[in-house]
Amino acid sequence: MPSRNVGVTARCAACGEPLPDGRARRWCSDACRQAAWRLRHQPELPPPQLPAARPRKAGTVYECPECETRLLGAQFCEDCRCFMRRLGPGGNCPCCDEPITFEELVHG
Repeated sequence: MPSRNVGVTARCAACGEPLPDGRARRWCSDACRQAAWRLRHQPELPPPQLPAARPRKAGTVYECPECETRLLGAQFCEDCRCFMRRLGPGGNCPCCDEPITFEELVHG
């Protein structure tokens, strides 16, 4: 019965180069064998430290689609009993203390 691997060239497990003829082996050279050992025995790196998640709702300006009332950090209009649409990040205006988005401060 013929071998199923006829015409298949064995490749080095480290670099992918064809293996030299002769005895069965996994690596083409001692350098590839050593490189494979180093890769297997590297210390595991700790996962990167991510910053703590912060809620964005408190710094977001919302506007009621019915009465056009603006609120900072509240998504529900108590007067109209409906949900407000998000305008974007912002805060209270330093002059009039009304909620205003950062985009309106910069471009308005």
